[in-house]
Amino acid sequence: MALVHSWRMFRRMQHTILAVAALTYAGTALEAWRLPGAGEMLKLARTAIFPAAFLALSAAGVLFVPVLRNAVIRHLWTSYRTGFGQSVISVLAGVGVLIALAGFILWQIHSAAQGGRYPGGAFSGYAAGIGLLIAQAVLVRRMEHDPALRRCIEEQGPGPW
Repeated sequence: MALVHSWRMFRRMQHTILAVAALTYAGTALEAWRLPGAGEMLKLARTAIFPAAFLALSAAGVLFVPVLRNAVIRHLWTSYRTGFGQSVISVLAGVGVLIALAGFILWQIHSAAQGGRYPGGAFSGYAAGIGLLIAQAVLVRRMEHDPALRRCIEEQGPGPW
């Protein structure tokens, strides 16, 4: 039996949000590299090395720690059942939050250009969020292979059960 349309939309939303987050991160990192006055090693550490560690820790924590994994699966299932990610409005809301966070990072970058601190923490926090989005995308795919959830996805779709 095929997956219901609502599940395919929900799954597509998870992947879309992940793609938007990765692209906005790349854009803000490129903007940070244009910042004069910061050394190359500082830029590399703050936009790539430290954030990569936070991304990996975030994704691995959710995927490999059973308590965290089960909590995220419950969150995803509840989100699906309530219809989140299956309408244009909910997808635009998620994308809007990511773009607002990218705007915050850009604001910090331009503040650093005026003599402020280089925005390393913002990059690490955003990368940790991307790690969580990666874990969610992986778990959505895993949920499709759980026999009990698969039956619900194929037969009923979302709704107030």
